[in-house]
Amino acid sequence: MKKVMFLLAGLFIASLSQAQQTDNKPPVKKIEVTGSAEIEITPDEIYLDIALREFKNKTTKVEMATLESQLQKAVKEAGIPAADLTIANVFGTNYDQWWVKKKKDPDFMARKQYRLKLSNLDKVNDILGAVDAEGIESVNISSYTHSKMEEYRKQVKTKALQAAKAKATYMLEAIGNTIDGVLEVQEINTDNYADVAPVAFNSFARVAGAEAADASSFKKIKVRAEVRAVFFIK
Repeated sequence: MKKVMFLLAGLFIASLSQAQQTDNKPPVKKIEVTGSAEIEITPDEIYLDIALREFKNKTTKVEMATLESQLQKAVKEAGIPAADLTIANVFGTNYDQWWVKKKKDPDFMARKQYRLKLSNLDKVNDILGAVDAEGIESVNISSYTHSKMEEYRKQVKTKALQAAKAKATYMLEAIGNTIDGVLEVQEINTDNYADVAPVAFNSFARVAGAEAADASSFKKIKVRAEVRAVFFIK
C-alpha cells in the first residue's frame, strides 16, 4: 500500500512540475487575419437547350426530320463541330384538344430537345434563324462554365493568401512589428461557384425570328476564395 502511495505521490509531483514548466513558457506571439480575392471570367463553354416541335404549315405537317436537318445544317455552317450538338430529350405531345379527338390523331406533334455546346453566343441568331420559327418551341441556357476553371480557382486562392499576408504585414507595421513566418493556414469554404450551376440563365421563350441572344450582356462567372491565416510576430 505504501509503495502505491509513493508511486501516486511521485506522479503528482512530476505532473505538477510539468505544468509549472508549461506555465513558464512565453506565449506565442501571433496575429490572425483573413484574406479574400475575387475575379470575373467570361464563360467559354455555354450549353444551349433547343426544343423543336413539329407543326402544321396550313395543311402540310412539318416533320421533325426537316427541323433537325435545318438545325444540323445551321450548326455546321456556323463552324461548330457536329459532336457539340447532342440530343437531350425526346418526347411527344398534342397541342390540340386530344381528349375530343380519335385515338389515332393525325395532329399528334412530336418534340425533341437538343443541347448545343458553344464557346460564345455570337452565332446563336444565325443558327436559330435558319430553323423554321414555328418549329422552335423554346431555347434556354442550361449551364455555363470555363474550360480552365481549375486554373482560375488556384489563381484566386493564391491571391487570397497573399492578401492575408499583406494585411498582417501592414497591421504589424503600424505598431513597429513584423511577421516571422506562418503558423497556420485554413481555407474558408467559399468554393461553391453558384454561377456555374446547371440552371437556366436566360429564357429566350418562343422564337419568332432571329432576335434571340445578346452576347455582350452575358453574365460573367465570379470566382471567389477566402482564407484564414495565422502568422508569427517577430
